[in-house]
Amino acid sequence: MTAPVSTAYLIEAMQDARQRTLELVRDLDDEQLMGPRLPTVNPLRWEIAHVAYFYEYFILRRLYGHDSVLGERADQLYDSIAIDHDLRWDLALLTRAETLSYLSAVLDRLVERLGGGMASEGDSFIYQFGIFHEDMHTEAFLWTRQTLAYATPDLAAAADVSAARAAGAHPGWAEIPGGAFLLGAPKDAPFLFDNEKWAHAVTLAPFEIAKAPVTNREFQAFVDDGGYGQEALWDAEGWKWRQEAGAKHPVYWRRAGPGDWLLRRFERTMVLPAHEPVVHVNWFEADAYCRWAGQRLPREVEWEAAALGEAAADGTLSAAKRRYPWGAAAPDPSRANLDGRALGPVGVAALAAGDSAFGCRQMLGNVWEWTADTFYGFPGFSADAYKEYSAMLFGDTKVLRGGAWTTRGRMIHGTYRNYFEAWRRDVFAGFRTCRAAEE
Repeated sequence: MTAPVSTAYLIEAMQDARQRTLELVRDLDDEQLMGPRLPTVNPLRWEIAHVAYFYEYFILRRLYGHDSVLGERADQLYDSIAIDHDLRWDLALLTRAETLSYLSAVLDRLVERLGGGMASEGDSFIYQFGIFHEDMHTEAFLWTRQTLAYATPDLAAAADVSAARAAGAHPGWAEIPGGAFLLGAPKDAPFLFDNEKWAHAVTLAPFEIAKAPVTNREFQAFVDDGGYGQEALWDAEGWKWRQEAGAKHPVYWRRAGPGDWLLRRFERTMVLPAHEPVVHVNWFEADAYCRWAGQRLPREVEWEAAALGEAAADGTLSAAKRRYPWGAAAPDPSRANLDGRALGPVGVAALAAGDSAFGCRQMLGNVWEWTADTFYGFPGFSADAYKEYSAMLFGDTKVLRGGAWTTRGRMIHGTYRNYFEAWRRDVFAGFRTCRAAEE
């Protein structure tokens, strides 16, 4: 079960999550808050009210018997499971002012009932789940702004990361020994999501994994070599997607001339940053690159072993396992590019203090990383309070690991599993490659 935390921490985290939500919508006009009807984004006016609805439904209503601030309208408008995605633009949504009032009213009630001191174990779990749910949506607000070419957001957390952005390349391979590895979260983890339950032994053969994610320069070589036009590099489903999408390069790249590429980040166009990780590529694109390079995507267990594992005295994988690649300490800006501070990725050589025991860099933050695996529950999986959180996507999505620059540091940890459909290019996702150990 979740370790109890202080009510002061929960209140501060809720307020911080809400500040991020408001930062990401306050500069948008009413038309932008609705946006076009697309399969990869929600109307933001719907989505920010859904955040308040989630807290209200799971905490105030289900656990504590409160009535909704909105009455019956709440379920009719903001239940994401019951309301089909394409219908969300057609609903009689709250106005902007009413939406902000709803967010404020729910937050006030959440704070009021907490009191002081340490929260109960139950409150510690469900309040944090609500906070992390809002954190997930603020990440979605960022990919919506990217998808729709809205202005670069003005975040209070933003910092000058020019040195990290210019850090350069970080080539080479990390050697990961074979042995038994415990994939998933231990039962004494401070907080975990249902799809992390529970740690279970998996036997691994030795392998090698790239010390850093694939960069724009490395992916450009694949593009310039005509990789998007070589059917042999794509699996059948991927080739079908590529043809239907007309994809010839990553979605936000633009050709400036032979061998020269530009990149759009939010509303700004820039010269393609050579040593930043490639981002906004889907699983099919990542898999095709790996085939072209004679490599492969890491299995989920390989990724986690490289990120969190350690070597034993006999040269095999140790039974010890870290919570974060660098150890037990919570993420900070010296170790990981998280929390929106950089407003984009940094160079793959940056943040050496965040290296794993095997020398893998940036396994938390910067870009989400696709793995080879389809998303399923671990042995003995059981759903938590939000029963639809994971199980609805089993079998239909691919696993990503590690978080991106958009991800909140309080939420991400080494066993966290993300999952998206293989065709999704809007997510802040890249990848690193893997290969069998050299003889």
